[in-house]
Amino acid sequence: MKIFIVYCHPCQDSFTCKVKEAFLKGLTDAGHTYEISDLYAMKFEPVFSESEYRREAFYSTALPVPSDVLEEQRKISNADIIVFIYPVFWTECPAALTGWFQRVWTYGFAYGADSTMKLLEKAIFLVTMGGSMSDTVRQEQINAMKTVMVGDRIHNRAKSSEMIVFDEMTRGYGNDENRNERIRKFTEQAYHIGLTLEGE
Repeated sequence: MKIFIVYCHPCQDSFTCKVKEAFLKGLTDAGHTYEISDLYAMKFEPVFSESEYRREAFYSTALPVPSDVLEEQRKISNADIIVFIYPVFWTECPAALTGWFQRVWTYGFAYGADSTMKLLEKAIFLVTMGGSMSDTVRQEQINAMKTVMVGDRIHNRAKSSEMIVFDEMTRGYGNDENRNERIRKFTEQAYHIGLTLEGE
């Protein structure tokens, strides 16, 4: 299968990066092919230009779609499955990924009566967070994120969607030993997700 990964983390020395690398190894070992957009590495522009705003606000397909956005849409069109890998920043994905959705989900492609975006087999979110999913507030935060990411941004653009959370990854606060063990456990899980990935 063809997988498109949208990866968003500003630091290569991070657990999120380890998740990405383990997942990619699983994909490779399973014989899948993939493309990846590393939003920080490619310096993807997350901010609407005035022209882009006018195109979306007035549903005007006469205004051009920028070339960097067209490239991301090409990657989507070539994929069977899309995977987002990112950390939780204040109950949200990093700003670069929010901007990716705002710019790439264009009128005529991702929405509108004659939208051309293909129906993907699956959308997967691999999300890292410092807090613990045993805490009610963290469960509420993830549910809010699911509403935004799965309910709105993916919505009916994939046959199925799944969000997998790798929690308790904070540094310090007496969590270092637990964190090291969870790195081992979660990178194995990310590898297995890539290795066993299937469409609907």
